[in-house]
Amino acid sequence: MTQSIDARSRLADQTAEEAGALALHFFDRLSELKVETKGPQDVVSKADREVEDLIRRRIQERFPGDLILGEEAGGAVSLDADETIWVIDPIDGTQCFLNGLSTWCVSIALVQGGDIVHGTILDPSAGELFSGGPETGARVNGAPMKVAEARNLSEGMVEVGYSTRCTPDLTLDVLAKLMPAGGMYHRCGAGALALAHLAAGRYIAYFEEHMNSWDSLAGAALVRGAGGWTSDLLANDGLNLGAMVVAAGPGLLGEMRRIVRVPFDVVAASA
Repeated sequence: MTQSIDARSRLADQTAEEAGALALHFFDRLSELKVETKGPQDVVSKADREVEDLIRRRIQERFPGDLILGEEAGGAVSLDADETIWVIDPIDGTQCFLNGLSTWCVSIALVQGGDIVHGTILDPSAGELFSGGPETGARVNGAPMKVAEARNLSEGMVEVGYSTRCTPDLTLDVLAKLMPAGGMYHRCGAGALALAHLAAGRYIAYFEEHMNSWDSLAGAALVRGAGGWTSDLLANDGLNLGAMVVAAGPGLLGEMRRIVRVPFDVVAASA
């Protein structure tokens, strides 16, 4: 299986680079894009669809038997230990992308054996490729990454996301506990990219009440590969339904359990 993961992870990295170049082409021509609304704070454009189509083609050319779950094409897949599943978001942070902000990325995750085994996240604007997983470690542009060694919420920034699929109550409760603890919060607008930054030690923790799998799985692989932990994103059909995302380094598990009043199971790298 390791050889199988290696070949697919190389394809993920190569495809993310190609997809990122196509996305940048559209980013430089935003005035020409027609934007459609899918729901509150949820938009899509020709760029999202064409970039996802490109990623799907590259996967199907090399691994035609693999399953693909993407944001724009819809559908559902079963979490089968015998299947290889690609989980893709062609442009995570579409609102930022369409408003000319650079905080967006291409996200590709691999699920095998019923678990998240690899994540690739490309930030085309910054020229950063984040790649890795729980068994291989995580890297940015080839350099090893490690989560921050914080043991207190006052030691860095916590990324806090918000989804209109939820009421604001839990998010506001988390913020109400974070700030008196000396914590500082940030929202970049692209959850996948924020998780990559957490893996790189730039944030000390992450919280969002609900994220879709295509937004979260690649980042979770990176966080675990960089020595951190995340909440269990595949339980209760999280692959299709999404899940609450809590993530940090080992020293902040207790603090994150304290400020997030909803219980969560933890998954970390096995090594």
